[in-house]
Amino acid sequence: MAHDFEAEGLLEGLEGKALEARRELLAELAGDGVSLEDLRSAVAEDRLALLPVERLLDGDARHTGAEMAEASGVELEVLRAQRGALGLPISEDGDDEPRFTDADLAAAKRLRTLLEAGLPEEGVIETTRVIGLAMAQVAAASNALVGEALLTPGDTELEAARRYVTVSQALRPLLAPTLEHALDLHLLEALRQAAVGRAELAEGRLSGSTEIIACFADLVGFTRLGEELPPEELGRVTGRLAALAREVATSPVRLVKMIGDAAMLVSRDEEPAVEAALALTEAAEAEGEDFPVLRAGLARGDAVARAGDWYGRPVNMAARITGIARPGSVLASEEVRDALPDAFAYSFAGERRLKGIQGRVKLFRVRRASADDDDR
Repeated sequence: MAHDFEAEGLLEGLEGKALEARRELLAELAGDGVSLEDLRSAVAEDRLALLPVERLLDGDARHTGAEMAEASGVELEVLRAQRGALGLPISEDGDDEPRFTDADLAAAKRLRTLLEAGLPEEGVIETTRVIGLAMAQVAAASNALVGEALLTPGDTELEAARRYVTVSQALRPLLAPTLEHALDLHLLEALRQAAVGRAELAEGRLSGSTEIIACFADLVGFTRLGEELPPEELGRVTGRLAALAREVATSPVRLVKMIGDAAMLVSRDEEPAVEAALALTEAAEAEGEDFPVLRAGLARGDAVARAGDWYGRPVNMAARITGIARPGSVLASEEVRDALPDAFAYSFAGERRLKGIQGRVKLFRVRRASADDDDR
């Protein structure tokens, strides 16, 4: 049944080439089975040009939740928990409607294989949550990159939609191998830094905690910058900080995460961690006066790795130390200095009470050792 798109209010505010292009795009989508309600929503949300790509990526939903559970051998509640962990919406109106694709079913069967191999359900869901967060970032960055690169001044919705579909069809097969390759490289690097000794073999589990050096580094005055700079300029600054942090985070130092205007680094080896903190503050200074000054804090102690992140006293302490460090400086706890008494030069920065940390903490400013330090 042909729709009168003008009478439906879907062509309002358009004229000439833009009007005819939307009319043609609406007709193509309607002919492809898109409902009038979905077309209205796409127009109202300014995403009509993206709707063809959405349909390209979205498979045919043919399985209900109950069918998924039966075919995969995984309980429905586990499937729902995994979907929620991925950050995807969970149906609130029952599982009797076909909402899942063949690709969803294949993923459910892979989940069953993992569980049958002996991996704990809780651990699998936790890892899924990390994957969901990572993939959400990959998707957002990819969409922004492609979306901006493919737009041409004066495009109609029809021209943009067709270009997006063409490029997506070409690039989509490349994305999965790229992600798989990156995962293999990171798994290999993680294995090189892991340790399974006699104690772990005897107990049948990995040790609960590990001694690490945690480092936080943040941009001084970033909140003020947020009031002065446009969002795109702020994005450039934080993107550059992430790039600098990645450059200094060479094995055994790992960039754990970016938190807005801050980077978190961790290492099991003390000297590379301090070296990375110094190198990062120096790299920020080398960016020039248009880049904010960086400060860093270091702490050493036992922490627990969980879902790709680290938790424990040294992590909390490093974050608090960073908050009181002088611009352009690296400030460390006494435990860091004691672990590396001769590798760097230190100056006592006093004792402080840090929020959430018991007792007073002795702090030391760290700099590279020089010949004058050796003479003294």
